[in-house]
Amino acid sequence: MALATRNTYHHGDLRQSLIDAAIALIGEEGIDDLSLRQVARRVGVSHNAPYRHFEDKEALLAAVAEQGFQSLRTTMETARQAAPSDPSHRLEAIGIAYVNFALANPLHYRLMFGDYRCNFSKYTALAEASRQAFMVLVSTIQEGQTAGIFRAADTIDMARVAWSLVHGQSTLALDNKLQVGRGEELEAFLRFSSQMLINGLAGMICNV
Repeated sequence: MALATRNTYHHGDLRQSLIDAAIALIGEEGIDDLSLRQVARRVGVSHNAPYRHFEDKEALLAAVAEQGFQSLRTTMETARQAAPSDPSHRLEAIGIAYVNFALANPLHYRLMFGDYRCNFSKYTALAEASRQAFMVLVSTIQEGQTAGIFRAADTIDMARVAWSLVHGQSTLALDNKLQVGRGEELEAFLRFSSQMLINGLAGMICNV
């Protein structure tokens, strides 16, 4: 049976199985004690098998984070497409989807943005996945600027403001420090804060 299992991994399942096992083990024991040997044991393959796909623990964690950013981008893009065509509604939908993603995928999210950050210059696929997720925000704000809804300020800076808001909300919610209940109460708060953001993006630039 073990040999049959390993043969299926040769057909492309091993890499994803290792990623899934790493996520599970991080949830159980944290990142610091994670090892490729431990992951291999969880998957049921030889200790050397993970090295077919990952040179070390950091490479495996980079793949986990990359997958997280890809999923985040898909989540935001799906919400964007489902929202009314008005850029304001789309930005609101993206922000809510971002926070909900973090709450639904806390292990992925903490690895993507936590203290254990992989070197983006070394893992270019991870860097690109992160950039593509951020570009969902950028393109939506550009859309609003073109329509004359959002102010004609630097688009990247405006996207950073939007990201900072939802990232802060996500982190506080995950740490149970947002002081807002889950479900409808959280949804109402996110819509309120999104409207505050949108009003700011649409308003006049203040001279400081």
